[in-house]
Amino acid sequence: MTPTAAEPGFGQHFTPHLVTAEWSREDGWNRPVLRPYGPLTLDPATVGLHYGQVVFEGLKAYRQQDGRIAIFRPHEHAHRFAASARRLAMPELPADVFVDAVTQLVAVDRASVPSAEGQSLYLRPLMFASEANLALRPADHYRFLALAFVSGSFFDPARPAVSVYAGRRYARAVPDGTGAAKCAGNYGATLLAQAEAAEHGCQQVLWLDSRERRWVEELGGMNLFFVRRRGDSAQVVTPPLTGTLLPGVTRASLLTLAADLGHDVAEEAITIDALRRDCESGEITEVFACGTAAVVSPVGVLHTEDTSWTVGTGGMGPVAEQLRRALSDVHFGRAPDPHGWLLHLPVP
Repeated sequence: MTPTAAEPGFGQHFTPHLVTAEWSREDGWNRPVLRPYGPLTLDPATVGLHYGQVVFEGLKAYRQQDGRIAIFRPHEHAHRFAASARRLAMPELPADVFVDAVTQLVAVDRASVPSAEGQSLYLRPLMFASEANLALRPADHYRFLALAFVSGSFFDPARPAVSVYAGRRYARAVPDGTGAAKCAGNYGATLLAQAEAAEHGCQQVLWLDSRERRWVEELGGMNLFFVRRRGDSAQVVTPPLTGTLLPGVTRASLLTLAADLGHDVAEEAITIDALRRDCESGEITEVFACGTAAVVSPVGVLHTEDTSWTVGTGGMGPVAEQLRRALSDVHFGRAPDPHGWLLHLPVP
């Protein structure tokens, strides 16, 4: 199952093992067990299949410049995993169990961690209600899994700047809903909007708020950033976490790195009309998205139902490039890790 292609794509080539653990209301969590990767056997009445009690995470392991392997910010992902579970009335997996599970998986499949530039091992922890009972209530049994696959570029490397469509027909999340949780239903509900964006010749959806359809929130499944002005006066801005946005670990990392690099950083709400006006006036010089899969991806062109406009030069801007390089240098051990974001595996 190890890929041989120079570009492995995303979510296609899985490693030989996975980690699994079970939870019951009577006994709590059992100890995670390492087993060969393979199909699951599920009862047709499995609660997670019917009522959507499914949460997951996405994080990465990187082969460092010195040959060691490190996982990026696993404890932060563990805490978000627990918060997602809490929102869906699911049991919280202790952070140390989460981190131990993904570490076990990377350690046993360390040969699958690629060394090619830009490639990594993507880790997918998952929890679902596994009880076979269709009563509409929190389940009495849950299953945790951790699996991994080799990951290349999320977007086409030949077209690094994406075009996005800000439609008003669909909404990703509502106030007091599950927008801040990384749950399966949030993603399934985006696919129709993604198809609408493709019909307009765009690669991604720019989500607006559900109430007024005018406040910019996220890009697809990624957080969004704007750069105001240029050079030493450049300001790095992102929409605030209002409860409808996913609190991205990459988002938090970039805010820290931007400040480390001397940029003014801010969390600020912006409307789609103001975004257009500021792009056209040159006040906003860059727009980019970020996430575990995409890392940093620039937005070149924005479309709405009745107009479109180009951001800056339409390609990767200098601040986005600077931040992508700074984050990647930490990922791959080419730069110091002053914030302690990397968990290094012991050398075998």
